[in-house]
Amino acid sequence: MKRVISSLLIATALVGAAIQPAAARDHHHHNNTGRIIAGGVAAGVVGGLIGGALANGGPRYVDEGPRYVEPAPRCWYEDRDVRNRYDGGYHTETVRVCE
Repeated sequence: MKRVISSLLIATALVGAAIQPAAARDHHHHNNTGRIIAGGVAAGVVGGLIGGALANGGPRYVDEGPRYVEPAPRCWYEDRDVRNRYDGGYHTETVRVCE
């Protein structure tokens, strides 16, 4: 919670520093909007950092201990003779065979 509050204070200081010079220069007749754009970009970056920090709840460690994962079986296709039900003969079918 301290990180969130300190991040908000830093963001407020950065946005205030970016806005204040733009407001102070309004009495001049220059039309330089670079500082305003830079302030907006800085506020977006800081907001993104704060939003990312809030969305990330921190590291999650799961200790399940050692596990054995059995490898997948090795499979292939073979042509095999299969007994025909109708006339008692045989015909060839492609059959999937796994170890």
